[in-house]
Amino acid sequence: MSGLSTHILDLARGRPAAGVTVVLARLTGGDWKEVGRGDTDADGRVSRLLPEGAPLERGTYRLLFDTGGYFRARGREPFYPEVTVVFAVSDPASHHHVPLLLSPYGYSTYRGS
Repeated sequence: MSGLSTHILDLARGRPAAGVTVVLARLTGGDWKEVGRGDTDADGRVSRLLPEGAPLERGTYRLLFDTGGYFRARGREPFYPEVTVVFAVSDPASHHHVPLLLSPYGYSTYRGS
């Protein structure tokens, strides 16, 4: 498992949010550079966002969740078509888990374990 993971729970359905595209980018020289991406599995998880062998480095990262695609696939018009979470990695040796709690009209995130 990489040093970074995420997972999404659909609070309105009480189930994991499967099939959400998640893009990982790193802030480099004032610009965001995509460093990985994946889709959530049936358990709502993306366990590997970084490519095989790529280390998690100290820096500022962004997770972009395509929540619009997820809700449209379920016949709902999204209020939040995407959710962006920016976070800092100060200790690349520790694991970083960034979950998303999602509902049609709100979301929350936290640093998980």
